[in-house]
Amino acid sequence: MLLLRCQLKQAPPQKVSCRFRVVMGKLQSKLKHSTYKYSRPDEIIEERIQTKAFQEYSPAHMDTVSVVAALNSDLCVSGGKDKTVVAYNWKTGNVVKRFKGHEHEITKVACIPKSSQFFSSSRDRMVMMWDLHGSSQPRQQLCGHAMVVTGLAVSPDSSQLCTGSRDNTLLLWDVVTGQSVERASVSRNVVTHLCWVPREPYILQTSEDKTLRLWDSRGLQLAHMFPAKQHIQTYCEVSVDGHKCVSCSNGFGGEGCEATLWDLRQTRNRICEYKGHFQTVASCVFLPRALALMPLIATSSHDCKVKIWNQDTGACLFTLSLDGSGPLTSLAVGDAISLLCASFNRGIHLLRMDHSQGLELQEVAAF
Repeated sequence: MLLLRCQLKQAPPQKVSCRFRVVMGKLQSKLKHSTYKYSRPDEIIEERIQTKAFQEYSPAHMDTVSVVAALNSDLCVSGGKDKTVVAYNWKTGNVVKRFKGHEHEITKVACIPKSSQFFSSSRDRMVMMWDLHGSSQPRQQLCGHAMVVTGLAVSPDSSQLCTGSRDNTLLLWDVVTGQSVERASVSRNVVTHLCWVPREPYILQTSEDKTLRLWDSRGLQLAHMFPAKQHIQTYCEVSVDGHKCVSCSNGFGGEGCEATLWDLRQTRNRICEYKGHFQTVASCVFLPRALALMPLIATSSHDCKVKIWNQDTGACLFTLSLDGSGPLTSLAVGDAISLLCASFNRGIHLLRMDHSQGLELQEVAAF
């Protein structure tokens, strides 16, 4: 990876791309490198992103992949426009199991911690529970929302599930019985994502009303509303220690298109912003501290780029462009050095972080 930074008076946007492709049975080996130039208010930034050869397996899905989540250190669960939920071994490149039951596109998946069970939601307004070691049919079907379900979060003790929808409603479910136990509704609170704070009774929620809300699951009461942003908040993630969270903004042409770090403890203030994407930021994750010397955050965007940021300073440390992928829709941590990134056009990308010669992110497989 070569990263150049220079100041120029005029530099129209450019893109130079080359690709070498060899077919090897069901696998394909590809080598790419791309050079990009783009402007910021005070400078022109040039980034040259180079990736080594990677393997491309038979796809997990036959259409756009909407969401991906890690089930364990070997398996991921994904869903998309093909109405199918797929369990995939991303280390071997094999489909483990396909689950069918939804009538429309899958919108979210959420895994039960340390379990073979997981949930999916869909535009069919249904939430379904699946078991990797059970039948291909859903174990439970939860019906309670009037519109597409756009948020799923499992409690840390696996006893409860929170769901959110475009119907402005949150529902709390008992995982064992499949019964709804609490309901909350706020006008214009179109839910975009939910996540549960580790070791706490709190649920974090992003909304199309540009806000980030914190809910207390004990009665499903609103505990805190963070200051509104300028753009729709598309996604949220909580750090492993539960002290911080990060949310993403939609946008276009660099307006909006940022991620924001928030304090979840006493002050609940905005800590830092991460700006550099040029289209909607669809997903963000805290990266494991196993190999990095500093806390890191990764973001994926509709601009086909994955960026790694210094969590504390907001500096962009690396940018990987996934050419031909279309908008990137979802990002998940696979293990200490691996990321899974879902896309419109090219399925799921397996990305690997390399710290041997400075921080670098490479695409090593796609499926």
